[in-house]
Amino acid sequence: MPLSEHEQRMLEQMERALYAEDPKFATALEGSGLRTYTRRRVYQAVAGIVVGIALLMTGVIIPNVLWISVVGFLVMLGCTVLVVTGWRKAPKPGEQPVSGSTGGSARGHNRQRRSMMNRIEDRWQRRRDEQGQ
Repeated sequence: MPLSEHEQRMLEQMERALYAEDPKFATALEGSGLRTYTRRRVYQAVAGIVVGIALLMTGVIIPNVLWISVVGFLVMLGCTVLVVTGWRKAPKPGEQPVSGSTGGSARGHNRQRRSMMNRIEDRWQRRRDEQGQ
């Protein structure tokens, strides 16, 4: 559930106060949890790809055990999907993670945080206002 505008403003004020009071601590907290989690997930998926390759090769080498190759291929496929999605979701260093539940201090990032449905609803409302005038 997204925060109301009042709650977002309060959160932005608290963030600004934290940056003003202790900028070093604030930058240390900024997005590090999600970035570390995503990086760890990508590393685990890469390790899974290596295990999938090993299973695939084992299934090819051992006769009459084709199912091991199929399992290895499926493991590689699943881990590849995890790597690709993890790479896309990972925030860049210095960039705040994009989410609908936290408000940012920069106005430029506010548009990115809004969901697609919110943008569509805003456009619809503007069109209705323009037609009503």
